Amino acid sequence: MAKKIKQIAIYGKGGIGKSTTTSNISAALSAAGYKVMQFGCDPKSDSTNTLRGGNYIPTVLDTLREKNSVKAHEVIFEGFNGIYCVEAGGPAPGVGCAGRGIITAVQLFKQQNIFEELDLDYVIYDVLGDVVCGGFAVPIREGIAEHVFTVSSADFMAVYAANNLFKGIHKYSNSGGALLGGVIANSINAPYAKDIIDDFVKQTNTQVVEYVPRSVTVTQSELQGKTTIEAAPESKQAKVYKALAAKIAGHEESKVPAPLEVSELRAWAAKWGDYLLALETGEVRTEAVGNL
Repeated sequence: MAKKIKQIAIYGKGGIGKSTTTSNISAALSAAGYKVMQFGCDPKSDSTNTLRGGNYIPTVLDTLREKNSVKAHEVIFEGFNGIYCVEAGGPAPGVGCAGRGIITAVQLFKQQNIFEELDLDYVIYDVLGDVVCGGFAVPIREGIAEHVFTVSSADFMAVYAANNLFKGIHKYSNSGGALLGGVIANSINAPYAKDIIDDFVKQTNTQVVEYVPRSVTVTQSELQGKTTIEAAPESKQAKVYKALAAKIAGHEESKVPAPLEVSELRAWAAKWGDYLLALETGEVRTEAVGNL
């Protein structure tokens, strides 16, 4: 009997640190002895470059544009500690749907039974979360990914993107779509940032999987073209990523989130905005956060 491959999708708005987080999770799982594939689903095609010394790889769509038929092995490249790296790619600038690369790449790999052939333990999809359109929704809509996690900071636009993702998961949950594992809270240094994320997950009936602080170690590592796990394996930041990877490895039960309507989200954000302004001017104590 073939082993069950755990397929995970990690979403987040552009610039939130989604690919950094995903690559460090992949690296940590690989270092723990698992066979991992990272599947970049962003048209920028930069998901896997820190797993490959800063080098970019040919994408599935680029390769298909050059030839009519492609074998999956032609678009799989080995990265740090044997991680299999794939970039779905995007259309030519100004033409077509940005999500088409995901649809095409997933179909190609399913037809050729690549995941089973490589005897993978994990396939991790790194997906742009600004818009959950047809292509970007594929890992959710078709139940390809078993669990979905979203990377979010305490900034409103990151929370807004996460809430939109929750709406997509909610929409497809009755037709076999993937469910939500939780929120990976990124760039959490100030106490109020943790409080905002904690309140958001409470309002939307989900959970925080891990708090990831902003760290210069990440910047130093990426300037070398490496993940923190590779460049600074004994650092405090690496320990955070290893703990996150262990939680994802042990995660079994995902659920349907309860997204907020836009008016509810705006009202919620306005209350936090008023609180932070009062906090900045010294009109409230930090302990007062519980009254929000």
